[in-house]
Amino acid sequence: MKLTNRIHFRNLRGDIFGGITAAVIALPMALTFGVASGAGASAGLWGAIIIGFFAALFGGTPTLISEPTGPMTVVMTAVITSLTAANPENGLAMAFTVVMLAGVFQIIFGVLKLGKYVTLMPYTVVSGFMSGIGVILIILQTAPFLGQAPPGGGILGTVQNLPQLIANINPLETLLAGLTVAILFLCPRKLKKLLPPQLLALIVGTLIATFFLGNEQIRTIGEISVGLPSLQVPTFSATQLQVMLADGLVLGMLGCIDALLTSLVADSLTRTEHNSDKELIGQGVGNLVSGLFGGIAGAGATMGTVVNIQAGGRTALSGLTRALVLLVVVLGFSQYLTVIPSAVLAGIAFKVGINIVDWGFLKRAHKISIKAALIMYGVIALTVFVDLIVAVGVGVFVANILTIDRLSSHRAEKVKAITYDDEEIELKQEEKQLLERANGRVLLFYLSGPMIFGVAKAISRKHNLINDYQALVLDLTEVTILGVTSSLALENAIAEAVEKDRQVFLVGLQGQAEKRLRKMGVMEKVPSQNIIGDRTTALRQAVSYVEEHLVGFSG
Repeated sequence: MKLTNRIHFRNLRGDIFGGITAAVIALPMALTFGVASGAGASAGLWGAIIIGFFAALFGGTPTLISEPTGPMTVVMTAVITSLTAANPENGLAMAFTVVMLAGVFQIIFGVLKLGKYVTLMPYTVVSGFMSGIGVILIILQTAPFLGQAPPGGGILGTVQNLPQLIANINPLETLLAGLTVAILFLCPRKLKKLLPPQLLALIVGTLIATFFLGNEQIRTIGEISVGLPSLQVPTFSATQLQVMLADGLVLGMLGCIDALLTSLVADSLTRTEHNSDKELIGQGVGNLVSGLFGGIAGAGATMGTVVNIQAGGRTALSGLTRALVLLVVVLGFSQYLTVIPSAVLAGIAFKVGINIVDWGFLKRAHKISIKAALIMYGVIALTVFVDLIVAVGVGVFVANILTIDRLSSHRAEKVKAITYDDEEIELKQEEKQLLERANGRVLLFYLSGPMIFGVAKAISRKHNLINDYQALVLDLTEVTILGVTSSLALENAIAEAVEKDRQVFLVGLQGQAEKRLRKMGVMEKVPSQNIIGDRTTALRQAVSYVEEHLVGFSG
């Protein structure tokens, strides 16, 4: 696999302009997510630079902009909180190691070519866990929105301490946060084209805090490291190793989903097709290097990607340009970022949380399907109050079980066990006459389409309904896929017929179904002359057989 993204200079102007525009969007978001995660503004900025650069260089979606995102920040916040609580001295270093592990997992997923499977997830589950992440982000911003430090304890800690947070509200910081949210919601469309609302809110909030509230106790993001980041040595703890691996897997999986869903958005806008596996490798390299240099985890960012494409970006050069512009800002102008109020960043993060919630589907899910709505609400609850991986696992399991049950019921209708003419099966005139001649002594067992494991029950049930016959004709001509469980059900039906000295005819065996039955040894139980390619011929032989063995038949 060629790892580097294809870069050319035929769209140089569009790529540079797209990269610069995406950098303008990225700056406030990187600061916001860095502070929100607990790793600090520097970690957010370096995460945006490093992930954006390496994901663009090695990824499989030329226009994708990668950086810290809301969903990744939520998980990153939980990782930092849990590890620093368990090991205050090395907790943050261990959190950066988790980012490296997430990158390693993503590279493994890409090498194993699992990209096409990552987004094969029911929309109810995707919607549920994204909405749950949005709710988490909103709740986590409650304390800084009210002008206070987070109380600790994550979601439950914030909810439990909500009365105290409200009682100790800092009116000025809350006013700043509210003003930020108002700007983000009410920014005119014409102004949005000139200046991103996030950057506008950042500038306005900082200017108000600096010139009008300068003497008041307004918390700011504080010092940002001007130099290049120092190398973070991977740090492990024997007692926390299992937790770190699990966190790395969750972070990596979420990053894969986040990035590939954004890649689909990029495809729809550019009318191109991304390389999923290559993209996972690019995302993995980006997160691995980000963790090595003290940056938080990231993924493909929808907002940055859309802005990049709309501004003219078409190749990975736009992503590289964006990363270089951010690097210049961090190295040359970071001293001017220290006065940004924490409340402004809380307001931006609060709005991000609102945007992540899938309001459109929440409003109409119950109208589409009650079961789908219950799955979505269940995933939201599990995401917020239990764990992301549990939420996704349970949601996918329940959704797949319901889907399999629905498909099985549909496929079961394609299993027909008949002894006389059946209008649901298109029979030739001669075949109808042959069944009439047999007078119930020939059982035609007709299957069509994919026989998944849920159909096995229907095969057994239909076969058991008719016990009194002398010849069994199994018509598999239209079977496209024969699952193991369905194969075993057919084997049982054949074995039972053979034990009762009934003649068995196999019709139309071909492709995967033939290979499956041959490997299982089922065809050895049927005389070679009874393995026939044509149903009419099989019925002729079956009728001839039963007419020669009338004695003892109770029909």
